[in-house]
Amino acid sequence: MDFNDTPEEAAFRTEVRAWLAANAPAHVIPQGVALDDTEEVQRGRAWQRAVYDGGYAGITFPKALGGRGGSVIEAVVFSEEEAQYHLPKGPYIGIGLGMAIAAIAKHGTEEQRQKFIEPTLKGELTWCQLFSEPSAGSDLANLRTKAVKEGDDWIVNGQKVWSSWAHRSDWGILIVRTDPSVPKHKGLTFFVVDMKSPGIEIRPIRQISGASDFNETFLTDVRIPDSNRIGDVGGGWGVCMTVLMGERLGSGSHKAQVSPLLDYAASTPGMNGGTALDSGSIRAALAQAMAEEQGAKYLEARLRTMVSRGENPGALAGMIKMSYASRLQKTSGLAMELRGLDAIAPSIDDTLTRSIQYDYIWSTVMRIAGGADEVLKNQIAERVLGMPGEIRMDKDVPFEALK
Repeated sequence: MDFNDTPEEAAFRTEVRAWLAANAPAHVIPQGVALDDTEEVQRGRAWQRAVYDGGYAGITFPKALGGRGGSVIEAVVFSEEEAQYHLPKGPYIGIGLGMAIAAIAKHGTEEQRQKFIEPTLKGELTWCQLFSEPSAGSDLANLRTKAVKEGDDWIVNGQKVWSSWAHRSDWGILIVRTDPSVPKHKGLTFFVVDMKSPGIEIRPIRQISGASDFNETFLTDVRIPDSNRIGDVGGGWGVCMTVLMGERLGSGSHKAQVSPLLDYAASTPGMNGGTALDSGSIRAALAQAMAEEQGAKYLEARLRTMVSRGENPGALAGMIKMSYASRLQKTSGLAMELRGLDAIAPSIDDTLTRSIQYDYIWSTVMRIAGGADEVLKNQIAERVLGMPGEIRMDKDVPFEALK
């Protein structure tokens, strides 16, 4: 493929830049400024509404569902340009756009598409992901939260964990076990659940950063109508794969980390009256990070082109997520080194260093979230490189027979 913009793509990029220059600055969160959860979600909804009103929300979704009816490449162009601004686009927005409505569009009914897609594109609905459990993270199919059919409803009991922003979300995407008598991947069913449903208890988890982005979510006799089931009973694993591919491809669209670091190095005092950017070792580290970022950018473009052709990148999508997580950890670690001892205990007025410190702490999360590095490497080895599969003693064994 040609990595340069076609004339049509270049024209679209110019249009997007002009629109963002006119609209994004009013929504930008200044670097180092911490908002409380309520204000951040309000600002996230407002920015998403602005994107919708500007005609750029859901670029690949049909116009009949509130989208733009555009191409995957146009969506990539908008994402690249939008990433130049520090905008409120937390998981409460990203999970809805990249995972929930993507799954509903592919596996849901027409009624579900009409109910959820356009309100999410407008920022009216926020979403969380209810996948991981205390005994089901890297091996998601080991989950034990169960649902039993009762009339037209399903009764759900169990516990989820690491539910990002569940405490500020309107809806959740939920996978549960509905048939323990079959092998573990075959007895799962996918639902959407109103987070205000009776029986849902959300307990925030206090993190080392002091924030509480994650939660434990307990579900006790939660009643979900069958009309909120996405896909077939027992077909939840297939819906999950749509969600996880969106999550891993989407991780590559996070804000770039290297360019701000170049500016920071250029403004950090170095030896002999110069700046940190004069150091050969720092320049080499920055060059390495820049090379990795460019490589990931073009890999992401190739995989999104595959999607636009109706092809499924499958396990290859995990490379985008692994690359981003590794790069974030390296660049935030380098930023901490540049700041020196001040990085450990920044002054109360030094918002930039506190922001770098937060990113450094947060970067460890991305080595696990969306599939741990070890799990993704296994998938790539087996499904992309064709290497022998890991021995699985639980294959073809009914879930209820596993210990």
